[in-house]
Amino acid sequence: MSQLVSHTYLFGGDQPWSPTDWTSSDDRVRGGASHSSLTITPTNTAFFHGHLDITALGGAGFASQRTTDNRTWDLSGYDGLALRINGSDGQRYTLTLKDEVLPKRADGREQSTLSWEYDFRPSAGIAGGEERVLVKWADLKATYRGREKEDAEPLDLSRVKRISIMIRSFFGTQEGDFELGIDSIAAFRTERYTDATAEDREEWDSDGLNEKWTGPSRRSGWRWLLGCCGL
Repeated sequence: MSQLVSHTYLFGGDQPWSPTDWTSSDDRVRGGASHSSLTITPTNTAFFHGHLDITALGGAGFASQRTTDNRTWDLSGYDGLALRINGSDGQRYTLTLKDEVLPKRADGREQSTLSWEYDFRPSAGIAGGEERVLVKWADLKATYRGREKEDAEPLDLSRVKRISIMIRSFFGTQEGDFELGIDSIAAFRTERYTDATAEDREEWDSDGLNEKWTGPSRRSGWRWLLGCCGL
């Protein structure tokens, strides 16, 4: 039994980051004072940065960048998302997905819908795309208005409407300036094959699908697999 990993870039890689694809969604909508930006470098790295304030809301606070509401992704054929990190301050961040976005309320605020979240903390100082964050669908937890919802319907992967990167206070445990560099966000899938020949492996490696072979005699593990396919 051997395994292939393939990926499709959503942002970065062969799908260059664009500032028009993202917008801020910070705690100022609730009277807070946090702010965030997404800055894209000439080398196609996106830096999520800003200031997380916890004084205005009494210990709470959040800042985030989310995709604009004119995008939909069908991720049903994939096993999860992989983030390639290029620089981090070592703080705790959250990846969020939504499959429903309702019209805004009369006062301009967004209506609450279910979110699927994954918290991660990249190593401080990592640069050059040397760290990957792997998020399998089973790792996502459903939340509603910040609270976990155990009886939620599964995330509809065929119509993901929003992707966001967020930093929050986690009950006052982190605050201040923040910065996270992301080279790419990609959807990945794993496929298993038996009795594959060397000729098969050569064909898979040259088919232009960014798939790479790993066999039982080589190192295993998600980190190595993702490194092989360039994530």
